[in-house]
This record gives sequence, C-alpha cells and structure tokens, in this order.
Amino acid sequence: MLHGIKGQLTLKPQQKQLVAQSIGNTRFVWNQFLAMWNERYQNNASLPTLNEYDLNNLLPTLKKEHAFLKETDSTSLQQVSNELAQSFKNFFQNRSHFKHPTFKSKQHARQSYTSKNVNNSIRLDGNYLRLPKLGWVQFRSGQTITGKIKRATITRTAAGTYECSLLVDDESQVVTHKTHQMVGIDMGVTDLMVLSTGDKIKTIRFHEQLAPKRLYWERRAARRARKAKENGIALSAAKNYQRAKEQRARIFQKEKNQRQDRLHKLTTQLVREYDIIVLEDLQTGKLMKGNPLARNIAAQSWREIRRMLAYKCDKYGKELIVVNPYKTSQICSACGYDDGKHGLTVRDWTCPSCHVHHDRDVNAAKNILSIGLGQALVKPA
Repeated sequence: MLHGIKGQLTLKPQQKQLVAQSIGNTRFVWNQFLAMWNERYQNNASLPTLNEYDLNNLLPTLKKEHAFLKETDSTSLQQVSNELAQSFKNFFQNRSHFKHPTFKSKQHARQSYTSKNVNNSIRLDGNYLRLPKLGWVQFRSGQTITGKIKRATITRTAAGTYECSLLVDDESQVVTHKTHQMVGIDMGVTDLMVLSTGDKIKTIRFHEQLAPKRLYWERRAARRARKAKENGIALSAAKNYQRAKEQRARIFQKEKNQRQDRLHKLTTQLVREYDIIVLEDLQTGKLMKGNPLARNIAAQSWREIRRMLAYKCDKYGKELIVVNPYKTSQICSACGYDDGKHGLTVRDWTCPSCHVHHDRDVNAAKNILSIGLGQALVKPA
C-alpha cells in the first residue's frame, strides 16, 4: 500500500544551493514544455496531444541547448514530464476541478521538486536520508519507515525551512484488534467533533493563540517594505524585509503544524477505538459563502479530517461511511419525529412526541450513525 511520510531536512549551505538549483531547473523545464505544448496546440489543434514518453524524448535535446540542466537529477526532470502530461490529461477529460496548466513562477513562497528512486538512489540509514545530487542529509520524522521508497519530494517552505515527503510502498499489514464499536460524528465550530457517544472534542483556535506574534511581524514587514520603497530598494533585495517576511511565515507554519499534529492524534485515536466511523458529508465551500463564521469554518479543517480518516481506516482495516446530514439536527434520534428546523441558537430541545430531551449536536451524531448503518446494511455482499 502506498502512503506518504513527511519529515524535516537539515541541509548544509552547499546542499541548499543544490536544492535551489534543482527547483529552478525543474521549473524551467515545466515552463519550456508548457510553452511548446501551447504553441503546438495553437498551430494545429487537431494534432494528437503529447504524452509523457514524447516529453521525455525531448529532454536530451533540451539538455544540449541548456547545459545547466545536466546539474540536476535526471529523474526529477522526467517527473516534470509525468506531472505535465497528467495535468493535460485531467484537463482534456473535462474534470471540473482541473484547470489548464499554468506557468510556474519563482516568486511563489513554497517551491519543490520530486526525484524518483532508481537503483536505490534514495535510501534511509538511521536518521539520515540519501538523496540524488544532495548526498546524505539529516532527516527527522515522527513515523517509522518500512517498505520501499518510491520517490521523494523536497520542499523549501516560505519560512525558509526544508521538508521531504517520501512516497513509500509498504506491503506489510497493520495488525489491529477489532473493537466491535461504531460511532457517528457531527462536525461543528465551537466543538470540533461531537460523537454519538456524547463525547465532545473542543476546538482549539491556534490562529488566535498566535495572533499577537503574527500581527507583530506583519506590522514590521509592512514598515520595512515601506522603508525599502522610500530608499528605492527592491523588496527582493531588502534583507530586513525578507527577514520579517520569513518570521511571519514561520508563525503560519507553526500554526499549521500544531493543527495537523492535533488532527493526526484525534483521527488515529478514533480509528483505533471504532470499527465503523460515520461522518457527515459537509459542503464546506457552500457553508463558507457569505457566512460571518467563514474563517472559523476554514480553520476547522473538516476536509482534512475526512482525508485522514479515509486513509487511516484503509490502513487499519476499518470502515468509513460518509452520509448526507440533511435534517439530522431536527429529527429525534429516539422516535424519528421531525421537529422542524432549529436555529443555531437552539442548542438543546425536547421531542414533543416521546419527550426525550436532546443535546442538538449529540442527537445529530446519533442520527448520522443510524443513517450510516442503514447504508452499510444495504451494501451488496
């Protein structure tokens, strides 16, 4: 089974230069191929589209014309061909969420490139990772890596740090004991998750905790940018501005890391404790549109929670069911009576039919579980 493992890299100055060179060269190849593809299509739209094999055959010629490309790992250039060909394939298949490939800019704060593992060119030895062209680098990850490494993506973040994401093919099976337990989950804003068992997992607003530091560096960055412009210095050459910008990016990175760490711990605990997990299918984009709580909704990372639960359930042999949450807050989980729509200010209510008193969110979680189990029962054997 393929899965990804992310870790931090500690690079020497020379290795940082090689990473910057590889990022620039892969970006150059992407832009060259994309420009050629666009021109070919404009000249004759009836010509068959180029595939990954066609693009790889053009790489030797491109290396002769631009000798600096020889300094970059060849597999990373081949990966560019793969990604561009796949991007056009997705676009031409009229997949609504895929747009036409665009040119890459060196102005983007986050840059990366990917190398393939050929003849054991990427391998681990303790806390050190060997990468093509870079050699051995210190690699820190909280996960144990077993299986064969397929490829590595090296990323330079906006905060000036370096990350490596490994794609690992691990055929070993994770042995877990069945708990014979099931749970429904109602997602929220005040409470991140409310379980059908009655447990509530509170929301931690990391962006509010770090707001003072973030605001401090945002103001310093703005002030330094203003001074640089007054002195006629380009922002890319203004060292004081760049340092403030990097500090601000470090705070955003810390916020992201704290949130991801908590979500990983919560989802892993859920998967270990329950054999069947039923989750509501929330359309986050629609909920955020014109909503004064849009920022708080975005900070909840509901889509990320669903993604984590999906691959962890697959890994541990558990089942994730996603259901439509329609009317789950207004139907009595005890007798099925529909009490009509309740405003968000109504946090608890009593069923007029069976007189059971409900917590709004716990009742919704129970209904979500009931709907999910109903879907599971009608699945073909």
